[in-house]
Amino acid sequence: LVSKSPFSLEVLLGMRTTWNFNTAGQLVFGRNAIEQIGDRVRQMGARRVLLVTDQTLVEAGLVDRVSTPLSDAGVTVEVFAGGSPEPPLHAVNDAIAAARDCHAEALLGLGGGSNMDIAKAAAVVLTHGGAVKDYAGDQVVPGPVFPLILVPTTSGTGSEVTAAAVLNDTEQGAKFSILSNHLRARFAVVDPLLTVSCPPAVTAASGIDALSHAVEAYTAVDNEAFPLPAGEVTIYQGRHPLGDVLAERAIGLIGESLRRAVNDGDDLDAREGMALASTLAGMAFSNSGVAVVHALEYPLNDTVHTPHGVGCGLFLPYVMRFTGPARPQQMARIAELLGSGEVVSPDDSAVELAAAAVEKLNADIGIPLRLRDVGVQETQLSAMADKAFTVKRILRVSPRSVAHEDLQAILRAAL
Repeated sequence: LVSKSPFSLEVLLGMRTTWNFNTAGQLVFGRNAIEQIGDRVRQMGARRVLLVTDQTLVEAGLVDRVSTPLSDAGVTVEVFAGGSPEPPLHAVNDAIAAARDCHAEALLGLGGGSNMDIAKAAAVVLTHGGAVKDYAGDQVVPGPVFPLILVPTTSGTGSEVTAAAVLNDTEQGAKFSILSNHLRARFAVVDPLLTVSCPPAVTAASGIDALSHAVEAYTAVDNEAFPLPAGEVTIYQGRHPLGDVLAERAIGLIGESLRRAVNDGDDLDAREGMALASTLAGMAFSNSGVAVVHALEYPLNDTVHTPHGVGCGLFLPYVMRFTGPARPQQMARIAELLGSGEVVSPDDSAVELAAAAVEKLNADIGIPLRLRDVGVQETQLSAMADKAFTVKRILRVSPRSVAHEDLQAILRAAL
């Protein structure tokens, strides 16, 4: 290849820092993997489980798909179906009460990222007490949490292997995050067959979310240059060799599978490719980090309530044009993986080729291309930039230093 792999031996040997890697304690992956869940839960010593999900998945029959192998293994299952998108604090508190009422010995989060995030946050409070917001921030959770099992039914958030829970404080009108390696699941079950009923719009939004995770991890600030202020701790550490391998494979799988999964939900090979891509991207970004795309998505959601994946997908090509000059080799490889597959040289043209490939993917799967398409007005851009600029914990993951005027420029370009 003309373009040198971003994790070639020469590059890897040049990385002199010490990095670490965290993920779920165990991962069970594959078609019909859910049939193993009963035995796995018994092996961890739990006999009574609270299944945290939502009413849509109850009606779709997915809760029964998970409950049956648990019951067959002698595990008692109680169902909490109070999950919802952009999960509010009261949903977590309700799940905590349900777990206490049924004397649960483990929590099982089933669904998209929202349901899994409810289970994660509930697991913290069940172990350490207090209120959910007591644990907001980075590495605030003091120790291991209530036994946690996570089972995704969408392919996007990667929450089954990540260390974050994102929740919505409806009284304050803003999201907040709990970030801690203690939030990682005791084990995760990723069964692509559980995603087959996912409708095209959700498949598209969750899939492009996975791409944003992979691209931001792949292009993050180098581990050895990670600008962490003295005295601060964080789950993120910048890009490193293992994160690069996982992110690159995720990008390739998404390029191969996402259009197919959106256009034909019964394409099981495409569903499996996206399930694996989402999990790999989750492993990558939950160690390396996410950056400007996610900093901008938070105020977008607060302003017009666009679904998280849609917002991330919309912003991704515009942010790539900003960060790309600092990551020409990675941009060349992204262009190869999402484009025609032909070799791309890591020069100035690679950035535009990569960003254009993402825009083409967005257009093909129905993701809006501009902020005006989701209802944003020019008068709202300044406040959005102000809010995004406060999210320092992820802006510092960017390979380029981000000034307030940079955020304003990206927003104007995306309008």
